[in-house]
Amino acid sequence: MPDILAVLCNDPERFAQAEQLAARLQLPLLNDQAPESVVDYGFVVMFSPADIALQQTGRKAPGPILVEFTEGAVDHRRKFGGGKGQMIAKAVGVKAGVYPRVLDATAGMGKDSFVLATLGCQLTMIERSPLVHLLLQDGLLRAQIFAREQDAELLQVIQRMQLRSQDSRTYLESLTAEEFPDVIYLDPMFPERQKTADVKKEMAAFHSIVGKDEDADALLPLALAHVHYRVVVKRPRKAPFLNGQVPSYQLEGKSSRFDIYTVKKLPDHLVS
Repeated sequence: MPDILAVLCNDPERFAQAEQLAARLQLPLLNDQAPESVVDYGFVVMFSPADIALQQTGRKAPGPILVEFTEGAVDHRRKFGGGKGQMIAKAVGVKAGVYPRVLDATAGMGKDSFVLATLGCQLTMIERSPLVHLLLQDGLLRAQIFAREQDAELLQVIQRMQLRSQDSRTYLESLTAEEFPDVIYLDPMFPERQKTADVKKEMAAFHSIVGKDEDADALLPLALAHVHYRVVVKRPRKAPFLNGQVPSYQLEGKSSRFDIYTVKKLPDHLVS
């Protein structure tokens, strides 16, 4: 069985960055290979002239996993996704005149942060996995370059998103009361109970490479102690409550739900 991960650099200008990641994660560094020809590793972090992506190896591997804000489903949701009527907007408390400062303590691929930023919220995104942080950082950079040239509205959205590479618990413990966010958003990686074939390729790869957030329960009480108004937890619809704590109320969709833990009522006017 092949080892799980290596770094593959197919762009000489990115070699120093690839070398740095390989050293940090203690991974092998490969050069100038097509990912389908790699046989010793199940996945590669691929540095190409266009982007940085997580790519499964082998001839029948699915496409690359990367962060993309300028096209596809994420961009479609920005333009046609329902605005403040979306369930995530209601969970966070976004409405006319209320745009909370949100700390996304489990940023992942940044999709939910991007949605909230499109609605007018200022986002601080925390991601502790160096690999996931790198993918998200690359996606934000590419989106910013594209937006500066072609999409002023998208540029405003990207400028509302600030990314940090850190453990959320350490970050929260460092905050003074004046620095508390208005809302903390948690979407911990949940242990997948479905068969691998039924799981989205992105989540299956992430579970293989990054692992699950086994310490997620400890994050909820810490978040509640370091927030002004509410903590919002996104969960699979039938998943148990995080840390066993019953929320103040819930919003439920077809496959997921939002558990809202209220510290105090959001004001009628709040602009971050």
